[in-house]
Amino acid sequence: MTVQVAGRTLRPSAVFDTYWRFAAARQAVYEARLAGRPQPWTDDPILSRHRFTNCYRAADRVSQVLIGEVVYRGSQDWEEAFFRTLLFKIFNKASTWQLLTGALGEVRWDTYDYRAFDEVLSAAFAKGERLYSAAYIVPPPQLGEDRKHRNHLRLLEMMMTSGAPGRILDAPTMRDAYEVLLGYPAIGPFLAYQYLIDLNYAAQMPFPEGDFVVPGPGARDGIRKCFGRAADGVEAEIIRYMADTQGEHFARLGLSFGGLKGRPLQLIDCQNLFCEVDKYARVAHPDIAGVSGRSRIKQAYRLDAAPMTAWFPPKWGLQT
Repeated sequence: MTVQVAGRTLRPSAVFDTYWRFAAARQAVYEARLAGRPQPWTDDPILSRHRFTNCYRAADRVSQVLIGEVVYRGSQDWEEAFFRTLLFKIFNKASTWQLLTGALGEVRWDTYDYRAFDEVLSAAFAKGERLYSAAYIVPPPQLGEDRKHRNHLRLLEMMMTSGAPGRILDAPTMRDAYEVLLGYPAIGPFLAYQYLIDLNYAAQMPFPEGDFVVPGPGARDGIRKCFGRAADGVEAEIIRYMADTQGEHFARLGLSFGGLKGRPLQLIDCQNLFCEVDKYARVAHPDIAGVSGRSRIKQAYRLDAAPMTAWFPPKWGLQT
């Protein structure tokens, strides 16, 4: 079997079919949990033993907190929604958001006070509390402060006072909006794209998720495992190929995949799935190398007893 992407003929490895099988199995686990069915939710030993994110980025717990408790709760003025979203995502940790709102009440840009925010965060840091998620590295900008969180507060101030919310909302394309974010200190390509996806959950943001994708390091590893070195340099085009042909490949392999309440995988979801398949393949296909050379899955599965939510941006039309 070969596939044609960006003028190249690619010969998929065994990991290519594993990508689709993993997606179907992981989505089935999500649907079983959401329906309240008892364990076991899968007979796949790798899925049972290790932690993997959902197929749909918006369905993951942190995204669910962001969408339901940050983006759509509070003032829907765009500047305020932008401020809340970026403040949450800089730390990417629900407990840090709860810490701030518990101490300060409603978090707003029009009443923002650097000293008050710093006092809350510094007190938690002094107690040894973790402020940042370990999901991905958020490098600190060098803006004159002596603590990471203080420099991040200064970065958010810089974005707000330099008109970032308006420039992103007025951008003609998703790529143009991405370039606005990329222009700020310490926000690299992958982080700028992730932040843009988070901002794009808001009602005011007009961009379809199918407009644009930026492959992250984990996705590049998964793509290398699926297609070898011939995929180098065309990773974004490969992600688009996966989104465009998903129905064909699920059908070819006889897999049941109904999507997220009928919503097919978007570019961001296919990008994330490459990250997860990279991890899965470390056990399922240890002989097939990626870019990083990692050989084991670090995170074991642990049941989170907290109730699952499934609330998505109303503009998607998925609410039941």
